[in-house]
Amino acid sequence: MPVDARSFDLRVLQAAANAGAIAPAAQNSIFLVLLIGFGVLISLFPFHSWAPEAYASAPAPVAMLHAGVLKKFGLYGLLRVALPLLPEGARHWRSLLLVLLIGNIIYVGLVTIAQKRLDWMLGYSSVMHMGYIFLGIASANVIGVNGAALLMFAHGISIALLFALTGEIRHRTGTLAFSDLGGLAKTMPFAGFAFGVATFAAIGLPGFANFAGEVMVFFGAFRVGADLQGLHFFQVTTVLALWGVVISAVYMLRAYRAIFMGPPNERWNTLPDLATSLRIPVLLLIAATVVIGFFPNTALRVLRPTFSPALTQAAR
Repeated sequence: MPVDARSFDLRVLQAAANAGAIAPAAQNSIFLVLLIGFGVLISLFPFHSWAPEAYASAPAPVAMLHAGVLKKFGLYGLLRVALPLLPEGARHWRSLLLVLLIGNIIYVGLVTIAQKRLDWMLGYSSVMHMGYIFLGIASANVIGVNGAALLMFAHGISIALLFALTGEIRHRTGTLAFSDLGGLAKTMPFAGFAFGVATFAAIGLPGFANFAGEVMVFFGAFRVGADLQGLHFFQVTTVLALWGVVISAVYMLRAYRAIFMGPPNERWNTLPDLATSLRIPVLLLIAATVVIGFFPNTALRVLRPTFSPALTQAAR
């Protein structure tokens, strides 16, 4: 019996896709439209320019919610809709996606280094890290896609923590310019500790959830098309993406040094540290990224049954 694909039920659409109801030519055009639509929400290069300014001008809770949660809906759409329902389209546009995600990682990463304000730096940093997740999605294998899903969670935790601390710094000092800050660790030691942990998590230091997700993404992407004769396009892209780890270490450690290290500015000698009501949610976010970092299987056991069936069609 022919499968009727005129439905919004994902189970019906998946059955139609498995039955070949969506022609490859149609999949190519539909996947491209979905990639652009979801890419704007996710801030895929070159559709990213709205995101840093939006994060910098938004209140801290809004920036936390959008960068940590709402942006992930676009990634979920690719994983739940575009990849499993349009496997031929995903394969057709894979090379284009690899080029664009390198723009996220390398170009946006270099732009992030050039920022002079903490809020703008974090905005561009969030855009940059989407490139790693796109790399895992483009790999279309279990390791890469599960790594992308784990990195979605890890990035949401770390960027929410960074924006929360940034909002408190802005509330207390009235500025986020690196040139106006410095030495805050002496007056705000708990904030300095929490920001340092969030910095290490965002860089991808071992022991944090970001590290587990990034390692899986890199392994999953590097194994695509691997042979002993030479480097495949995926291997070249993965090697270039690894430089993003160095770039993120440069701008995050520079920001931490500019804000919390060095001689304190006399204007900040009387700044209060974070109150207990703020320390509790900060510690919860830190605990989440550390626990998942040491025990990533606690999250992967939930993610594997969800994404593995979709990959059998897309990676074939």
